[in-house]
Amino acid sequence: MIVCQCKVVTDRDVAAIVDRGARTVAQVCRATGVGTDCGGCIFTVKKVVCDHVVTLVTSGSEAVSEAS
Repeated sequence: MIVCQCKVVTDRDVAAIVDRGARTVAQVCRATGVGTDCGGCIFTVKKVVCDHVVTLVTSGSEAVSEAS
């Protein structure tokens, strides 16, 4: 699904950026350019980032760090 019409970025593009280490919407925005034109995609991008990070953590692909 296209999450940013202005930059033609899909949810798969966002997931790939998260797979490469991005963990925040700001990091995804810098990597893809989403949110830099109309800004209408930010909430959708945030959901995709959060959902994908949760998937990585629950699947054991990423260790959860605990604050001491």
